[in-house]
Amino acid sequence: MRERLVVIGGDAAGMSAASQARRLKDPDALEIVAFERGHHASYSACGIPYWVAGDVDDPEQLVARTPEEHRARHIDLRMRTEVTEIDVAGGRVKSRRLPDGKEVWTGFDKLVIATGARPVRPPLPGIDAPGVHGVQTLDDGQALLDTLRGTEGRHAVVVGAGYIGVEMAEALLRRDYEVTLLNRAPEPMTTLDPDMGKLVHEAVTGLGIRLVNEAEVTEIRTDERGRARAVVTSDAEYPADVVVLGIGVRPESELAEAAGLPVGDFGGILTDQAMRVRGQTDIWAGGDCVEVLDLVAGRQRHIPLGTHANKQGQVIGTNVGGGYATFPGIVGTAVSKVCDLEIARTGLLEAEAREAGFQFVTATVEATSRAGYFPGAASMTVKMLAERRTGRLLGTQIVGREGAGKRVDVAAVALTAGMTVEQMTALDLGYAPPFSPVWDPVLVAARKATQAVRAHGAG
Repeated sequence: MRERLVVIGGDAAGMSAASQARRLKDPDALEIVAFERGHHASYSACGIPYWVAGDVDDPEQLVARTPEEHRARHIDLRMRTEVTEIDVAGGRVKSRRLPDGKEVWTGFDKLVIATGARPVRPPLPGIDAPGVHGVQTLDDGQALLDTLRGTEGRHAVVVGAGYIGVEMAEALLRRDYEVTLLNRAPEPMTTLDPDMGKLVHEAVTGLGIRLVNEAEVTEIRTDERGRARAVVTSDAEYPADVVVLGIGVRPESELAEAAGLPVGDFGGILTDQAMRVRGQTDIWAGGDCVEVLDLVAGRQRHIPLGTHANKQGQVIGTNVGGGYATFPGIVGTAVSKVCDLEIARTGLLEAEAREAGFQFVTATVEATSRAGYFPGAASMTVKMLAERRTGRLLGTQIVGREGAGKRVDVAAVALTAGMTVEQMTALDLGYAPPFSPVWDPVLVAARKATQAVRAHGAG
């Protein structure tokens, strides 16, 4: 008898799961029905800032596979259709077609929940006014571009100085806006330690972006038409013809929670290593709506990234299709850029290491991306955390110019393998003057961290 797989969410995790399940089971054995409430499926939300900046000309370039391509592979992808209820006991979901409001129930034998995350929108006066934008979906990106093209004023305010906030500030600057970046923390990029965030601070202000740290937004002030005209903090008011929110996201898990499925401390759905929802046999979840195991801290976290979502979708699809796969966890690797400054981290920050109960040492070095005598050598700063007694690597942060960001991958592999910083110093990395100094910057940091571990042991 043919089974039916229902997938809620048509982006990375959901459609990766559907596609992998289809590779393993043909349409005679498995019917696949997927619901997506937006206008696009299988797209790169991470590319939206580069589309807004003008690096990407057409949003269709951000689409990995169109709904028509999915349907050609016998996946019944129903666009502009929102699932509003999950009936776990009855094995069915209720959906509503957004254009006409029609509601139907669809039964399932297996269910995948990939509802993603939603941008944080604090309950402030004016937060929903025209001219205030999040940038979570391609529809959001198009709405922002429409505002930019239809606005005569040239003042933009970005609220939040994390990855999205910094990237959007640069994008708006390149659109010839005067940009103010408001940040609650002492330094931008709270995914870095403050001393490394200060390097980003210097780069952002060097571009001509006005960065205001420790700024608490209290209101979006509107004009007589109800449109955003200023962002108010506890200390000042900043003119704004457009406002972009980059405050972060939360798991879109209300649908699962209402159905009685378990969620964690961060609001994400809880799963086992096979991405099966805890306590369920035929329900899986993946992507930005779930919590994952941090392999370094040994605890659940919510880290919404497309890399995780695609891998989790592959795992789910393999298991749904009759195979076996697991997603063991993450080490928290991320990379970004602001103009030519590359920003990367993996593992734990100092505050996170303390919260996890680690005693640790730190080492910070300045190095170059190539041999110092080779043309184009650019500076970078590498910071490394190691467990004080054992020397186990706990985290690495890198801020620098060309060639800096992807070096974090070496540290990510070392973290996954549970290596010590001393073991890292012996890694056989590629060397030639156009690519690296004889001692790669990551290994220089590992050597200095090893010295710090030994010094503590001697003390």
